[in-house]
Amino acid sequence: MTARTTVITITHNGGLVIGGLLESLPADLPLIVIDNASEDDTLDIVTKLRPDAKIIRNRVGLGYGTAASQGLDIVETEFALLANPDSLISANAIDALVGAADQYPEAAMFGPLHKDGNGEIEPSHDVELWKRREFGRLAYDCVPEGPICVEFLSGAVNLVRMDIMRQVGFYDPEIFLYYDDDDMCARMLRAGHSMILVADSVVMHLNGGSVRPNRAYYWEKFWHLAWSRIYFERKYKGRLAAACLGIRHSLRFGWKAVLYGVSLQRKKGWRDLARCAGSLAAIMGFRAAKRPH
Repeated sequence: MTARTTVITITHNGGLVIGGLLESLPADLPLIVIDNASEDDTLDIVTKLRPDAKIIRNRVGLGYGTAASQGLDIVETEFALLANPDSLISANAIDALVGAADQYPEAAMFGPLHKDGNGEIEPSHDVELWKRREFGRLAYDCVPEGPICVEFLSGAVNLVRMDIMRQVGFYDPEIFLYYDDDDMCARMLRAGHSMILVADSVVMHLNGGSVRPNRAYYWEKFWHLAWSRIYFERKYKGRLAAACLGIRHSLRFGWKAVLYGVSLQRKKGWRDLARCAGSLAAIMGFRAAKRPH
């Protein structure tokens, strides 16, 4: 039987986790691996476990969204399953997502329930970004017993309908890391397409291991978290709203970095200094994304 789903995963020094993902996936599903300049044994593991995989090797790290778009661009099946390398996904979980897609042909994206390494439910759906302060964690007070429409699905693991993806467009190339899933979901909603959390589909998301944490890693992570938040605000709320938010964040995180520095809490100080720098960079119009060669 011809496969209906292609799996896409984006790697960057993911040797600690990629083997678990590949061993959990059905071997008969086409696999596309986009590697963002890994320097470890990630691709050795991929070629050993899945010699049939299509591999795109980027000479520099392009971030999640741009790499995901590279994979989506060569998908030939009806659906694509985007999966972080630190996830474990069974055939039953994929079948449940595809089954929901058949049941709800008007929907564009389908997400599973996530469990962490301890088997606890991990948040994987939400309302739109600007509503989250109002709703808090109400969405997680009870586990859904069946499929529900949502305004946000985590980008860690989700199934997308390729004909709609091509209509709406792939990931925003300006976003290097973080808020790329918020942006995709926002565009789906504005194009009139629904997104569904499929409670019968359960995956494990280990939340880490793709990159070995160090001082540079923490700077990059929190710099991009801050930059992408301001960019997202500008994209949907305008330049004035983004400038106001960016100034507030710069002052807040800058002051916190100073306080943490004085109290010798260096890790927290480094984190908030990165947040301050990312916010300022976004206000000043510096780009975060890199272009493929």
